[in-house]
Amino acid sequence: MTTLNDRPVGAPERTIGQLVADATKDVTELVRYEIALAKAEITADVKNGAIGGALFAVAGVFGFVAFVFLGVTVAYALHEGAGWPVWLSFLVVAVAMLLVAGIAAAIGFGRVKQVRPPERTIRTSKDSVAAIKAAATGKPVAKTIAAPTGARRLEH
Repeated sequence: MTTLNDRPVGAPERTIGQLVADATKDVTELVRYEIALAKAEITADVKNGAIGGALFAVAGVFGFVAFVFLGVTVAYALHEGAGWPVWLSFLVVAVAMLLVAGIAAAIGFGRVKQVRPPERTIRTSKDSVAAIKAAATGKPVAKTIAAPTGARRLEH
């Protein structure tokens, strides 16, 4: 005959040390299974991402070559249609391409400068670490309520 916790009737109570050891073992096993699941999911995602990245690279190479041919075509069109010398036609096309590249680079640089670190994630990670440390030492944990950006945080 067993009780609700599957301990035979009359068996001695488990000690705190045994309970902590069992809990530690269970948490370790749970973490190990979570890591295995994450590896399985990530492996498939990485494979799909690598194939997609390779296909984007191939498309980029073909797009670049097509863009070069387009430039050559425009230069010869200026030479034949407008009667410009060949060198002037190619020079105009090259300057136009450099102008477009410069504008794209300036816009891209401006967008990169706007990138900020993930402040909310950093703050919540620090709060979590502090809460775990406090729980491990038995100290009370101050609860922090995350407020929208620009607003004041409330602490109890």
